[in-house]
Amino acid sequence: MEQKLELTQEWDKVFPLSEKVNHKKVTFETQYGLTLAADLYTPKDSKGKMAAIAVSGPFGAVKEQCSGLYAMKMAERGFVALAFDPSYTGESSGEPRRTASPDINTEDFMAAVDFLSKQDYVDAEKIGIIGICGWGGIALNAAAADTRIKATVASTMYDMTRVSGNDYNDAFDNEQWRHRNRENLSKQRLADPNAMAGGVLDTVPPQAPNFVHDYYDYYKTSRGYHKRSGNSNDGWRVIGTQAYANSRFLYYINEIRSAVLVMHGADAHSRYFGEAAYHYMVDGKAEGYKVVGEPNPNPENKQLLIIPDATHCDLYDGGYEEKAGQGQPKNMIPWDKLAEFFKTYLK
Repeated sequence: MEQKLELTQEWDKVFPLSEKVNHKKVTFETQYGLTLAADLYTPKDSKGKMAAIAVSGPFGAVKEQCSGLYAMKMAERGFVALAFDPSYTGESSGEPRRTASPDINTEDFMAAVDFLSKQDYVDAEKIGIIGICGWGGIALNAAAADTRIKATVASTMYDMTRVSGNDYNDAFDNEQWRHRNRENLSKQRLADPNAMAGGVLDTVPPQAPNFVHDYYDYYKTSRGYHKRSGNSNDGWRVIGTQAYANSRFLYYINEIRSAVLVMHGADAHSRYFGEAAYHYMVDGKAEGYKVVGEPNPNPENKQLLIIPDATHCDLYDGGYEEKAGQGQPKNMIPWDKLAEFFKTYLK
């Protein structure tokens, strides 16, 4: 049954609307019966059937943040672009709020492809996706499952299953730690299944890693704060990633035949996720992957793009020379390069 959503109609994004694009609110259904809310961007001079791109991420963010920016920038360059809130997140439906599932989140991307395929101004044979941060890994998983996806960009990606199961840099990749984590999550289900955690800290200790300060600078300041963003506020459900911790959803990415561009900052703390995923996708083996598969049947359309001097959050909005989005933009995101990739493979 279709669920009616009360969507915010005013422009409440963390970036200004480009004069080169049209924007409207849309909704669509997933195969799990959830209604996803999205922002649709189209070029003002659009004619005929166009190539289209679905965008989501980061994990815990909303479409009014960097996924909307990516979609708008792609629409400026001639694509229909859809930035959507995942299930249980932002303006999309689903209770309890801010929970996650490898299956449901992969379906979110495929449902976005369903929606775009049905629009009379979209060429259903020319659809791509962009996943940012934690949604970069989800995008790769969707590309491995759905052959309608002809081109995929994973930007500044996390593998949410790997970090949930092993912690950062695989620091706790052992049975003992995972068992303790499973025990804690199992107890949490009875103690308070709706408890939230994981939002960016309101005050970051000076000794915290640089990337924690970078997250604060994006999610907690005027640069990127949004009232519906879990990362900007109280996070997501503590048990909301329990299934992620017990999964490895990039197992078949070495069988993706369609085009993939993995883009990461050279100085990003998360760079190891993107590089490992790329090498496993192409070679069937990589550091951090305990399985060995066959080499990719189509390695020639796979690319790894490392952006010099860029941090993780620089690829959210291009980065700024000063804190809180002040000073000169660093323009770290190669928008024209992304457009060229999609124009090459969505034809």
